[in-house]
Amino acid sequence: MISTDKLNWYAAYTRVNQELVIKKKLDELGVENYLPQEERVRETPLGRKKIRVILIHGLIFIRTDKATSFSLLNDHLLNIVYLKDREGRCSLVIPDKQMQDFMFLLDFSTDGVEVLNKDLKRGDRVRVIKGPLSGLEGELVRLKGHKRVVIRLDGVASIATSYIPGSFLEKIE
Repeated sequence: MISTDKLNWYAAYTRVNQELVIKKKLDELGVENYLPQEERVRETPLGRKKIRVILIHGLIFIRTDKATSFSLLNDHLLNIVYLKDREGRCSLVIPDKQMQDFMFLLDFSTDGVEVLNKDLKRGDRVRVIKGPLSGLEGELVRLKGHKRVVIRLDGVASIATSYIPGSFLEKIE
């Protein structure tokens, strides 16, 4: 199904509560996709139960070539709408590194601690050089009184870390 053209990440809107249906269809077609979810524990009358919760409702990320992206709409009749670039002329392409960082950060959870590196200031582009988030790149911002690293998918979503020691960061020139 996948042709030899370059694979890109695309963000696509789905109807509310159709995210899992779309994901299942993409999986059946062998098309790489990412649906941001997290595992939570819920109390039920029968005890505790682990459930998966969708983090960004109505949005799924699809990695495919341009021809297949159109085929999903026209041949397979998937009920999705691709996000458009700023000019609105073509589907928004998310760079691989941004998408990898976005997926990694959503899959990673940790407790919050303030960033202490004095050489870094708000707005700096930074890279994590040590620890479990090593290789992650983003922008240093202040959220709720603490410095955090934010990963942006331009025109789609932004997520922030809650814990990275300043000594684990380096400024990207």
